[in-house]
Amino acid sequence: MRSEVDPRLTDLVLAIAMALVLAVVVAADPASRGAIGGYAFAVGLGVLLIGRRRLPRLLLIVTVLAIFAYYTLDLPPIGMVLPAVGALFSAAEQRRTLWAIGAAAVLLGVATYFRLDGSEPDSTLNGYTFVTEVALAAAAIALGAAVRLAREARERTAQIAALTASEAALAAEGRMQAERLRMARDLHDTIGHTLSVAALHAGVASEAIDEDETRAAIDQVRAATADALRELRRTVKVLRDDREPDPAPVLGLASLDVVADAARAAGLQVDVDLRIAPDALTRSADAAAFRIVQESVTNVLRHARATSVSLTIRDEDGALTIRVADDGQASGVHGTPGAGTPGAGIRGMKERAELLGGTLEAQPSPSGFVVTARIPNGAA
Repeated sequence: MRSEVDPRLTDLVLAIAMALVLAVVVAADPASRGAIGGYAFAVGLGVLLIGRRRLPRLLLIVTVLAIFAYYTLDLPPIGMVLPAVGALFSAAEQRRTLWAIGAAAVLLGVATYFRLDGSEPDSTLNGYTFVTEVALAAAAIALGAAVRLAREARERTAQIAALTASEAALAAEGRMQAERLRMARDLHDTIGHTLSVAALHAGVASEAIDEDETRAAIDQVRAATADALRELRRTVKVLRDDREPDPAPVLGLASLDVVADAARAAGLQVDVDLRIAPDALTRSADAAAFRIVQESVTNVLRHARATSVSLTIRDEDGALTIRVADDGQASGVHGTPGAGTPGAGIRGMKERAELLGGTLEAQPSPSGFVVTARIPNGAA
């Protein structure tokens, strides 16, 4: 990564360079008049550049006045623009371009006036000198502006990079949060369903008198807990690894009999009215529909004290409609104690439907409790 140079070091180098250049010009004067004073001014003009970042306008003014004082003292000629090159550059670099142009115009105007009034006969109408000083002033100002623009471009690039990294981090966090919610819903639906079935059969086993009935109930408990353990191991494996090497198959309405049979085995009468072929659904709609039915039946087993539940799944106007109705208690069930907010199961079902642009309602009915969902199906 590129390291930034200390600005104070840059200013010091510029000050020393300016002083050395002016000292060389003073030393090159054939008359060698006032050399000591010229060197003193060279050092002074160089020292001024150390504070160029904090006070660029004051630097310009002091530099111009110092040049006028220099020539008033009849010191060796060093040009009008050359001593101000550092000040012009600094002003343009620090967003004081108009001040730099104004100062250069003043210096060029004064120099031209004294050349044309006859006081300097050797320089009268010397166009080459004038063009040189104009070019020197323009180059100093242009270089300062170019350095400033390059610096601002780097700063903008760094800001854009920082914003991009921040957006990428937020996007990654959003994806991670979405994955956590998905896994939480899957764990709640799958393990909640299997453990609910296991709990019901455990109750049957504890109350059964017949040995065969007890053994059958225990077998059901064993099968249900085995399913829950497999799902739990798969989820833990996903959490430990960067990616899932063997993704679990996505369950859909083709597996609806598994849910219905488990509920029937728990003593619930289940009526299934499936009027859509599972292969006519998109994968996401099929999986969401299965999870909604599974969680709805789980809630019936857990909370409703129902004797029967009807599952109606149809294709209506390009959308999958799901209706799960039971004849259990009409209040304080399905994770909604009293008039409180829905439980995690209903929230999870709503999230599944809304993620696909659908809706879900869960509310008591005169005969029990009804869950109604509508999910758009792109394949329909």
